[in-house]
Amino acid sequence: MITSLILAAAAVSPQVIVATDAYTWRGDTVVQGPFKAWAVSPEKIQSTYHGRPGFFMPVEQTWQRKNDLSSYPRLSTSNGLLKAVFNMGLDEMVNAVEPDTTLRTGKEWAGVWTRDVSYSIILSMAALQPEASMISLMKKVNPEGQIIQDTGSGGAWPISTDRMVWALAAWEIYKVTGDRKWLEKVYPIVVRSIAKDRETVMSPRGLVKGETSFLDWREQSYPRWMQTADIAQSEAMNTNMVHAAALDIASQMARTLGKKKEAEAFGKEAHELSKKINDTFWCDTMGDYAMYTYGRDNLTLNPRYETLGSSLSILYDIATLEQAASIVQCHPVTPFGSAIFYPQIADMPSYHNNALWPFVGSYWALANAKAGNEQGVLEAIGAVVRPAALFATNKENFNLDNGDYYTELNSSNMLWSLSGNLALTMKILFGINFEPDGIRFTPFVPKTLADTRSLDGVKYRNATLDITVSGYGSQVKEITLNGKKLKAGDTFIPATKLKGNCKIAITMADNDIPAMQVNRRPNLKAPLTPIARFEDNASALAWNPIEYIAKYVVLHNGEPVDTVRTTRYEISEPGEWQVIGVATDGTPSFASEPLYLGNYDTIQIPGEGTAMTSEEISYRAATPVAGYLGEGFAETDHNKRVIEIPVEITTPGTYSLSLRYANGNGPVNTENKAAIRAITLDGHKIGTVVLPQRGVANWDDWGFSNSVTTQLPEGKHTLRIELLEEDENMNLKTNHALIDALILRSY
Repeated sequence: MITSLILAAAAVSPQVIVATDAYTWRGDTVVQGPFKAWAVSPEKIQSTYHGRPGFFMPVEQTWQRKNDLSSYPRLSTSNGLLKAVFNMGLDEMVNAVEPDTTLRTGKEWAGVWTRDVSYSIILSMAALQPEASMISLMKKVNPEGQIIQDTGSGGAWPISTDRMVWALAAWEIYKVTGDRKWLEKVYPIVVRSIAKDRETVMSPRGLVKGETSFLDWREQSYPRWMQTADIAQSEAMNTNMVHAAALDIASQMARTLGKKKEAEAFGKEAHELSKKINDTFWCDTMGDYAMYTYGRDNLTLNPRYETLGSSLSILYDIATLEQAASIVQCHPVTPFGSAIFYPQIADMPSYHNNALWPFVGSYWALANAKAGNEQGVLEAIGAVVRPAALFATNKENFNLDNGDYYTELNSSNMLWSLSGNLALTMKILFGINFEPDGIRFTPFVPKTLADTRSLDGVKYRNATLDITVSGYGSQVKEITLNGKKLKAGDTFIPATKLKGNCKIAITMADNDIPAMQVNRRPNLKAPLTPIARFEDNASALAWNPIEYIAKYVVLHNGEPVDTVRTTRYEISEPGEWQVIGVATDGTPSFASEPLYLGNYDTIQIPGEGTAMTSEEISYRAATPVAGYLGEGFAETDHNKRVIEIPVEITTPGTYSLSLRYANGNGPVNTENKAAIRAITLDGHKIGTVVLPQRGVANWDDWGFSNSVTTQLPEGKHTLRIELLEEDENMNLKTNHALIDALILRSY
């Protein structure tokens, strides 16, 4: 009798869907330690979660539908929590549509931001809010007909260069709507933006320079010693993924519009950039792509895992099938989900660092589904459902140590978080993949989520779709459209066959998906960054000892040259010297700030003054201009577009050129007034220098631009600092800086 009762109880016990060391999702309930959240009904979620006392943002413990959702897709599934979280995403989506039919970034943040809205459109807003998506994207086009880079360290573009994600979003809208007029409108915008980036943000080896996409708080993801000019010099893996995808999409746009030569040219460019990405960032020892290159005159690879870029590589076919399988099995996954990057920065609070962002987690789930990792998909979905349920809203980010919402900044009703939430159901469990001429259905249903579920009322062009998916697995057994079977193995339905009310029934093959690994890892902090210095007349490199370090790697010109256990290294070769600390478990620190050993010249800018005269000054000096070398400085703006410097080289060879400058036109972390100048030598352009903002009215704060490396022959030369057409920034009105000196370093 007792045995029978136990068996009966077990038979009705809700199934465990996801269980990690941090939480369990069982049936309609998520449990994390003493807290739990559950679906009271499809229109209500209740939570017992209590956040950190004193945090400025209260915890929502109840979500209750408040908007009319009858015009949006209706999910039917046996899992009440999945249904309630989906409905919460729709409910908060309605909240996010502003009176002007733009998509609000979050409850705490009004307005449209290029990257936020673009990533959201790709995930699900193109399908659910096509009109608002179009209007929102067009808000992010400047008077020159180019995509706006609205945020980024040091004055936005070209320090931050991920604006091309706009092109990915514009293409997603076309795939959903089939609107040729929309395509004709956005294609020239994409082309102009690509052309400008090609002139200004490409590194000598053909990669895109600039900040890691959406990680626009410098100190949150880069070493403390890096200035914003250093970020402008660096190459971010995920931003390059965005550009490669944008070039491929430009090719598809051109082909659709009948522009065959342009399609071929963009396709070739996309292929070349993808190859350079793989040559530069793929790391066999990681089984994944590394996060970015960084340094000054010489760049080195930062071997951190970065989730968004790795996901994009799979979703946009930049990674091979073998690489994709490696990524989803080697990329670290913590008990709360996949981190923004891994390992973390030990002496930095949580926001981009030490955090999980649901929109990134949603891209990770989509990538795992495409690569065929069943358990990876489950844990990625769970990493989005857990916080949505416990916090009863779609918040922006979470502390990776404890899953709490206590970070440097946060918001409820976040657009890209709710968009990712909705994408999990629409793009994975129902497998809705929009293509230019129709929809390809590729559901990926883990066995623990086996069900007969339906999504009714999906608007698509001239049709309304009622979609049912039955069973589980990664293979489709059968698809019927209005009761008629598609050809065996065919998962694509042309748009021409989808008109009026369409009933689509998909039967899965109930196949066991081949097992793949999940690299479950505890959250990890990397060692602190060494602070290096020259000693004994620069005959030795020395640095502070770091706790728990097993060894130090010495770098010369960005390349490892030796491994030591001491904190001193004898040197004699000229060039840049750095050191990396490696912990006992093999985790490396950031490389120290590069120290240059060798000959250099500081050349005063001719025609100097001591006062600012430009009408472009956005912030009048709160303190007098001070700290310049010699007797004054040169000012450059739209009215003074050229500064000419005579240079005489007595020893021919390789030199790096950089400028000592001041830019007090804005804060370090926001606005868009980075000054940009081309460097020409004897009439030939040799590179671009970026003069980022260094703080409001900080006209006595002098820093250095990024460097341009070139060969300088012996003799007299004319070097010009020029404001060219392609150097116009995002502000369009203020492109202004003070320039004090030219620094020449010989290699």
